[in-house]
Amino acid sequence: MDRLKIATAWMGGCSGCHMSFLDLDEWLFDLAAAVDVVYSPVIDVKVYPRGVDVCLIEGAVANEDNLELLLQIRERTRILVAFGDCAVTGNVTAMRNPLGNADPVLNRAYLRPEDLHPRLPAEPGILPALLPRVLPIQEAVPVDYYIPGCPPPAARIRAILQQLVAGQVPTQTGADLTYG
Repeated sequence: MDRLKIATAWMGGCSGCHMSFLDLDEWLFDLAAAVDVVYSPVIDVKVYPRGVDVCLIEGAVANEDNLELLLQIRERTRILVAFGDCAVTGNVTAMRNPLGNADPVLNRAYLRPEDLHPRLPAEPGILPALLPRVLPIQEAVPVDYYIPGCPPPAARIRAILQQLVAGQVPTQTGADLTYG
């Protein structure tokens, strides 16, 4: 059997889900023996590859760069997993949504009167344009599985990954959704 090609990606969020992934501790050795990690913020790969079997996506879709990468990931990935509450619901990242659009956040962050030279960043490449509304992953692309939690506990991450590595269709039982 071919080794699974696994990826992880980080959209708008805090990286706590990736920290929980690293909390898999010694089981990471078993996982590394069974899969090839082909893209992740924890490895130095700049371009998302084609033919990825499974991608865990952390964070919500908050800016144009997030959306562009997410569309590429969905096109090139067989199984997409929304990884953590920001990916599943928008969570903290989406707290700006009730403000109507991104303008109040940008104005508060960059146009404060106590700043010496208040101005919005305008140089291309400095700050990707914020989307008017933060989106959970499934509002932008189809999602196959969900790993809830802020961050999800390592046991919950392991429960789904073990099933995927074994070639099984993941089931999420009450035990998987708590602390497994």
